[in-house]
Amino acid sequence: MAVRSAVMVLAFGVALLSWPLQSAAQQPGKIHKIGVLLAASPAIAAPWIVIGKSALREIGYVEGRNLAIEYRYASGQYDLLPVHAAELVKLNVDLIVALGDITIEAARQATRTTPIVMISGGDPVGAGFVASLAHPGGNVTGVASLIPDINPKMLSLLKEAVPRATRIGVLWNPASRGGVLGYKGMQEAARGLGVTLSSYETRRGVDFDGVFASMVKERTEAMVVLTDPQTFNQRDRIRDLAARNRIPAMYEIREFVDDGGLMAYGPSLAGMIQRSVFYVDKVLKGARPADLPVEQPTKFELVINRKALKALGLTLPRAVLLRADQVIE
Repeated sequence: MAVRSAVMVLAFGVALLSWPLQSAAQQPGKIHKIGVLLAASPAIAAPWIVIGKSALREIGYVEGRNLAIEYRYASGQYDLLPVHAAELVKLNVDLIVALGDITIEAARQATRTTPIVMISGGDPVGAGFVASLAHPGGNVTGVASLIPDINPKMLSLLKEAVPRATRIGVLWNPASRGGVLGYKGMQEAARGLGVTLSSYETRRGVDFDGVFASMVKERTEAMVVLTDPQTFNQRDRIRDLAARNRIPAMYEIREFVDDGGLMAYGPSLAGMIQRSVFYVDKVLKGARPADLPVEQPTKFELVINRKALKALGLTLPRAVLLRADQVIE
Protein backbone atom coordinates (compact mmCIF):
# COMPACT_ATOMS: atom_id res chain seq x y z
CA MET A 1 0.00 0.00 0.00
CA ALA A 2 1.70 3.73 -0.56
CA VAL A 3 -0.95 1.94 0.84
CA ARG A 4 -3.10 5.21 1.18
CA SER A 5 -3.35 6.94 -0.84
CA ALA A 6 -3.51 3.49 0.07
CA VAL A 7 -2.71 1.40 2.55
CA MET A 8 -8.27 1.12 2.36
CA VAL A 9 -12.97 -0.27 1.05
CA LEU A 10 -17.25 0.41 -1.16
CA ALA A 11 -20.56 -0.45 -2.59
CA PHE A 12 -19.95 -1.41 -6.19
CA GLY A 13 -22.82 -1.80 -8.57
CA VAL A 14 -21.91 -5.30 -9.67
CA ALA A 15 -21.73 -8.01 -7.02
CA LEU A 16 -18.92 -10.53 -7.22
CA LEU A 17 -21.27 -13.47 -7.48
CA SER A 18 -22.87 -11.97 -10.58
CA TRP A 19 -19.61 -11.84 -12.51
CA PRO A 20 -19.38 -14.37 -15.33
CA LEU A 21 -17.51 -17.53 -14.41
CA GLN A 22 -16.15 -18.08 -17.88
CA SER A 23 -12.43 -17.37 -17.92
CA ALA A 24 -11.06 -20.80 -17.13
CA ALA A 25 -13.69 -22.62 -19.15
CA GLN A 26 -12.96 -20.61 -22.26
CA GLN A 27 -9.26 -21.48 -22.25
CA PRO A 28 -8.92 -25.12 -21.11
CA GLY A 29 -5.41 -26.05 -20.03
CA LYS A 30 -4.09 -22.49 -20.04
CA ILE A 31 -2.27 -21.33 -16.92
CA HIS A 32 -2.35 -17.58 -16.41
CA LYS A 33 0.57 -16.03 -14.58
CA ILE A 34 0.11 -12.86 -12.55
CA GLY A 35 2.44 -10.92 -10.30
CA VAL A 36 1.42 -9.34 -6.99
CA LEU A 37 3.60 -6.48 -5.74
CA LEU A 38 3.21 -5.35 -2.13
CA ALA A 39 5.02 -2.91 0.15
CA ALA A 40 3.97 -4.86 3.24
CA SER A 41 5.36 -8.08 4.73
CA PRO A 42 3.77 -11.49 4.04
CA ALA A 43 2.29 -11.56 7.55
CA ILE A 44 0.63 -8.16 7.25
CA ALA A 45 -0.55 -8.79 3.69
CA ALA A 46 -1.92 -12.28 4.41
CA PRO A 47 -5.57 -11.24 5.00
CA TRP A 48 -5.65 -9.27 1.76
CA ILE A 49 -4.10 -12.15 -0.18
CA VAL A 50 -6.87 -14.42 1.14
CA ILE A 51 -9.53 -11.91 0.04
CA GLY A 52 -8.01 -11.61 -3.42
CA LYS A 53 -7.63 -15.35 -3.98
CA SER A 54 -11.20 -15.96 -2.81
CA ALA A 55 -12.50 -13.37 -5.27
CA LEU A 56 -10.45 -14.97 -8.05
CA ARG A 57 -11.95 -18.39 -7.27
CA GLU A 58 -15.42 -16.87 -7.55
CA ILE A 59 -14.75 -16.13 -11.21
CA GLY A 60 -13.02 -19.39 -12.04
CA TYR A 61 -9.33 -18.78 -11.36
CA VAL A 62 -7.74 -21.30 -8.99
CA GLU A 63 -4.08 -21.10 -8.03
CA GLY A 64 -2.31 -24.32 -8.98
CA ARG A 65 -4.98 -25.28 -11.52
CA ASN A 66 -5.24 -22.51 -14.09
CA LEU A 67 -3.47 -19.71 -12.25
CA ALA A 68 0.10 -19.12 -11.08
CA ILE A 69 0.83 -16.19 -8.78
CA GLU A 70 4.25 -14.66 -8.19
CA TYR A 71 4.31 -12.70 -4.92
CA ARG A 72 6.86 -10.01 -4.14
CA TYR A 73 6.90 -8.30 -0.72
CA ALA A 74 9.03 -5.29 0.20
CA SER A 75 8.30 -5.79 3.94
CA GLY A 76 8.66 -2.07 4.54
CA GLN A 77 11.95 -1.77 2.63
CA TYR A 78 10.56 0.41 -0.12
CA ASP A 79 13.81 0.59 -2.05
CA LEU A 80 13.21 -3.09 -2.89
CA LEU A 81 10.00 -2.34 -4.77
CA PRO A 82 11.71 -1.37 -8.08
CA VAL A 83 13.84 -4.53 -7.85
CA HIS A 84 10.80 -6.72 -7.23
CA ALA A 85 8.83 -5.02 -10.01
CA ALA A 86 11.66 -5.64 -12.47
CA GLU A 87 11.76 -9.30 -11.42
CA LEU A 88 8.06 -9.71 -12.18
CA VAL A 89 8.51 -8.15 -15.60
CA LYS A 90 11.39 -10.52 -16.37
CA LEU A 91 9.19 -13.45 -15.38
CA ASN A 92 6.88 -12.38 -18.21
CA VAL A 93 3.76 -12.29 -16.05
CA ASP A 94 0.47 -11.55 -17.81
CA LEU A 95 -0.17 -8.62 -15.49
CA ILE A 96 0.95 -7.07 -12.19
CA VAL A 97 -1.42 -6.27 -9.34
CA ALA A 98 -0.02 -3.34 -7.32
CA LEU A 99 -1.47 -2.15 -4.02
CA GLY A 100 -0.66 1.39 -2.92
CA ASP A 101 0.74 4.35 -4.82
CA ILE A 102 4.41 3.76 -4.01
CA THR A 103 4.01 0.22 -5.31
CA ILE A 104 2.10 1.29 -8.40
CA GLU A 105 4.84 3.78 -9.23
CA ALA A 106 7.52 1.08 -8.90
CA ALA A 107 5.59 -1.21 -11.26
CA ARG A 108 4.99 1.60 -13.71
CA GLN A 109 8.69 2.52 -13.78
CA ALA A 110 9.55 -1.13 -14.46
CA THR A 111 7.26 -1.49 -17.48
CA ARG A 112 5.10 0.54 -19.81
CA THR A 113 3.80 -2.56 -21.62
CA THR A 114 2.89 -5.21 -19.04
CA PRO A 115 -0.65 -4.46 -17.78
CA ILE A 116 -0.85 -3.13 -14.22
CA VAL A 117 -4.01 -3.46 -12.15
CA MET A 118 -3.79 -0.87 -9.39
CA ILE A 119 -5.51 -0.55 -6.03
CA SER A 120 -4.90 3.09 -5.19
CA GLY A 121 -5.93 5.28 -2.29
CA GLY A 122 -4.67 8.45 -3.91
CA ASP A 123 -5.16 10.43 -7.09
CA PRO A 124 -3.99 8.30 -10.05
CA VAL A 125 -4.41 11.19 -12.49
CA GLY A 126 -2.40 13.60 -10.39
CA ALA A 127 0.23 10.92 -9.81
CA GLY A 128 0.55 10.37 -13.55
CA PHE A 129 -0.56 6.73 -13.48
CA VAL A 130 -3.42 7.37 -15.92
CA ALA A 131 -4.36 10.14 -18.34
CA SER A 132 -7.89 10.30 -16.92
CA LEU A 133 -10.22 8.08 -14.92
CA ALA A 134 -12.49 7.51 -17.91
CA HIS A 135 -9.67 6.93 -20.40
CA PRO A 136 -6.51 5.64 -18.65
CA GLY A 137 -4.59 5.64 -21.91
CA GLY A 138 -1.61 3.51 -20.85
CA ASN A 139 -0.86 0.17 -19.21
CA VAL A 140 -2.43 1.03 -15.82
CA THR A 141 -6.04 0.76 -14.69
CA GLY A 142 -7.97 -0.51 -11.69
CA VAL A 143 -9.60 0.90 -8.56
CA ALA A 144 -8.85 4.27 -6.95
CA SER A 145 -10.53 5.62 -3.84
CA LEU A 146 -9.24 9.23 -4.09
CA ILE A 147 -9.02 9.35 -0.28
CA PRO A 148 -7.46 12.85 -0.22
CA ASP A 149 -10.84 14.17 -1.33
CA ILE A 150 -12.50 12.86 1.85
CA ASN A 151 -9.84 13.90 4.38
CA PRO A 152 -11.61 17.22 5.14
CA LYS A 153 -14.77 15.21 5.89
CA MET A 154 -12.76 13.04 8.28
CA LEU A 155 -11.57 16.14 10.11
CA SER A 156 -15.12 17.45 10.32
CA LEU A 157 -16.39 14.15 11.76
CA LEU A 158 -13.59 14.07 14.31
CA LYS A 159 -14.37 17.62 15.42
CA GLU A 160 -18.04 16.70 15.72
CA ALA A 161 -17.13 13.63 17.78
CA VAL A 162 -14.74 15.56 20.03
CA PRO A 163 -16.18 19.11 20.13
CA ARG A 164 -13.69 20.29 22.76
CA ALA A 165 -10.72 19.60 20.45
CA THR A 166 -9.14 22.79 19.15
CA ARG A 167 -5.65 21.38 18.47
CA ILE A 168 -5.69 18.34 16.21
CA GLY A 169 -2.58 16.44 15.14
CA VAL A 170 -2.14 14.88 11.71
CA LEU A 171 0.07 11.81 11.43
CA TRP A 172 1.14 11.74 7.78
CA ASN A 173 3.97 11.09 5.35
CA PRO A 174 5.03 14.17 3.33
CA ALA A 175 6.79 11.83 0.88
CA SER A 176 3.35 10.52 -0.14
CA ARG A 177 1.57 12.53 -2.82
CA GLY A 178 -1.77 11.46 -1.38
CA GLY A 179 -0.60 12.56 2.06
CA VAL A 180 0.35 15.99 0.76
CA LEU A 181 -3.03 16.45 -0.93
CA GLY A 182 -4.91 15.19 2.13
CA TYR A 183 -3.02 17.41 4.55
CA LYS A 184 -3.51 20.47 2.34
CA GLY A 185 -7.25 19.78 2.13
CA MET A 186 -7.50 19.48 5.91
CA GLN A 187 -5.58 22.73 6.42
CA GLU A 188 -8.25 24.54 4.42
CA ALA A 189 -11.08 22.77 6.28
CA ALA A 190 -9.49 23.46 9.68
CA ARG A 191 -9.96 27.20 9.32
CA GLY A 192 -13.71 26.80 8.96
CA LEU A 193 -13.88 24.39 11.88
CA GLY A 194 -11.95 26.66 14.23
CA VAL A 195 -9.16 24.16 14.87
CA THR A 196 -5.38 24.30 14.61
CA LEU A 197 -3.60 21.45 12.85
CA SER A 198 -0.23 20.18 14.08
CA SER A 199 1.89 18.18 11.64
CA TYR A 200 3.58 14.96 12.79
CA GLU A 201 5.56 13.32 10.01
CA THR A 202 5.98 9.57 9.55
CA ARG A 203 8.99 9.32 7.32
CA ARG A 204 10.85 6.02 7.17
CA GLY A 205 12.46 5.12 10.48
CA VAL A 206 10.23 7.48 12.47
CA ASP A 207 10.25 7.09 16.27
CA PHE A 208 6.55 6.76 17.07
CA ASP A 209 7.20 6.97 20.81
CA GLY A 210 8.87 10.32 20.23
CA VAL A 211 6.05 11.49 17.98
CA PHE A 212 3.40 10.76 20.61
CA ALA A 213 5.55 12.31 23.33
CA SER A 214 5.56 15.49 21.24
CA MET A 215 1.78 15.31 20.85
CA VAL A 216 1.32 15.09 24.61
CA LYS A 217 3.80 17.91 25.24
CA GLU A 218 2.01 20.11 22.71
CA ARG A 219 -1.40 19.27 24.21
CA THR A 220 -2.79 17.63 21.09
CA GLU A 221 -6.44 16.85 21.81
CA ALA A 222 -7.23 14.51 18.91
CA MET A 223 -5.55 13.26 15.75
CA VAL A 224 -6.12 12.12 12.18
CA VAL A 225 -3.95 9.32 10.77
CA LEU A 226 -3.36 9.32 7.01
CA THR A 227 -2.64 5.89 5.59
CA ASP A 228 0.62 5.06 3.85
CA PRO A 229 2.78 1.91 4.05
CA GLN A 230 4.51 3.24 7.15
CA THR A 231 1.37 3.94 9.18
CA PHE A 232 -0.42 0.83 7.91
CA ASN A 233 2.46 -1.48 8.80
CA GLN A 234 2.67 0.12 12.25
CA ARG A 235 -1.06 0.37 12.86
CA ASP A 236 -1.01 -1.75 16.04
CA ARG A 237 1.65 0.46 17.57
CA ILE A 238 -0.10 3.66 16.53
CA ARG A 239 -3.40 2.44 17.94
CA ASP A 240 -1.78 1.38 21.22
CA LEU A 241 0.09 4.67 21.63
CA ALA A 242 -3.07 6.66 20.91
CA ALA A 243 -4.94 4.68 23.57
CA ARG A 244 -2.10 4.91 26.11
CA ASN A 245 -1.85 8.68 25.67
CA ARG A 246 -5.64 9.08 25.58
CA ILE A 247 -5.70 10.79 22.19
CA PRO A 248 -8.94 10.20 20.21
CA ALA A 249 -7.97 9.20 16.68
CA MET A 250 -9.71 9.14 13.32
CA TYR A 251 -8.37 6.75 10.66
CA GLU A 252 -8.98 6.38 6.93
CA ILE A 253 -9.60 2.62 6.90
CA ARG A 254 -11.52 0.38 9.26
CA GLU A 255 -8.64 -2.04 9.83
CA PHE A 256 -7.33 0.33 12.51
CA VAL A 257 -10.73 0.28 14.24
CA ASP A 258 -11.26 -3.46 13.92
CA ASP A 259 -8.05 -3.82 15.94
CA GLY A 260 -9.20 -1.42 18.66
CA GLY A 261 -8.86 2.10 17.24
CA LEU A 262 -11.59 4.68 17.84
CA MET A 263 -13.07 5.78 14.51
CA ALA A 264 -12.57 5.36 10.77
CA TYR A 265 -14.18 6.99 7.77
CA GLY A 266 -13.32 5.88 4.28
CA PRO A 267 -13.72 3.20 1.61
CA SER A 268 -13.45 -0.53 2.20
CA LEU A 269 -9.99 -1.87 1.36
CA ALA A 270 -11.40 -5.40 1.18
CA GLY A 271 -14.01 -4.23 -1.31
CA MET A 272 -11.40 -2.50 -3.44
CA ILE A 273 -9.32 -5.68 -3.56
CA GLN A 274 -12.37 -7.72 -4.51
CA ARG A 275 -13.31 -5.31 -7.24
CA SER A 276 -9.78 -5.28 -8.64
CA VAL A 277 -10.35 -8.91 -9.64
CA PHE A 278 -12.83 -7.63 -12.23
CA TYR A 279 -9.88 -5.91 -13.93
CA VAL A 280 -7.65 -8.98 -13.63
CA ASP A 281 -10.33 -11.02 -15.40
CA LYS A 282 -10.83 -8.45 -18.15
CA VAL A 283 -7.09 -8.10 -18.85
CA LEU A 284 -6.51 -11.86 -18.88
CA LYS A 285 -9.30 -12.12 -21.45
CA GLY A 286 -7.55 -9.61 -23.69
CA ALA A 287 -8.84 -6.18 -22.70
CA ARG A 288 -6.36 -3.31 -22.78
CA PRO A 289 -5.89 -1.30 -19.56
CA ALA A 290 -6.03 1.86 -21.69
CA ASP A 291 -9.66 1.07 -22.49
CA LEU A 292 -10.86 0.13 -18.98
CA PRO A 293 -12.09 3.16 -16.97
CA VAL A 294 -10.80 3.46 -13.42
CA GLU A 295 -13.49 2.80 -10.82
CA GLN A 296 -14.06 4.81 -7.67
CA PRO A 297 -15.90 3.80 -4.51
CA THR A 298 -19.54 4.83 -4.28
CA LYS A 299 -19.80 4.43 -0.52
CA PHE A 300 -17.68 5.45 2.44
CA GLU A 301 -18.26 3.84 5.81
CA LEU A 302 -18.08 5.34 9.28
CA VAL A 303 -17.00 2.70 11.79
CA ILE A 304 -16.78 3.31 15.55
CA ASN A 305 -15.32 1.09 18.26
CA ARG A 306 -17.41 1.32 21.43
CA LYS A 307 -14.76 -0.31 23.62
CA ALA A 308 -12.26 2.37 22.57
CA LEU A 309 -14.88 5.01 23.33
CA LYS A 310 -15.30 3.75 26.88
CA ALA A 311 -11.56 3.48 27.44
CA LEU A 312 -11.16 7.13 26.47
CA GLY A 313 -14.13 8.19 28.58
CA LEU A 314 -15.84 9.71 25.55
CA THR A 315 -19.54 10.06 24.88
CA LEU A 316 -20.16 10.67 21.21
CA PRO A 317 -23.00 12.95 20.15
CA ARG A 318 -26.07 10.94 19.17
CA ALA A 319 -25.94 12.40 15.66
CA VAL A 320 -22.50 10.84 15.08
CA LEU A 321 -23.55 7.45 16.42
CA LEU A 322 -26.66 7.41 14.25
CA ARG A 323 -24.54 8.17 11.21
CA ALA A 324 -22.22 5.21 11.84
CA ASP A 325 -22.44 2.30 9.41
CA GLN A 326 -21.17 0.01 12.16
CA VAL A 327 -20.52 0.31 15.87
CA ILE A 328 -18.14 -2.44 16.99
CA GLU A 329 -19.03 -3.61 20.47
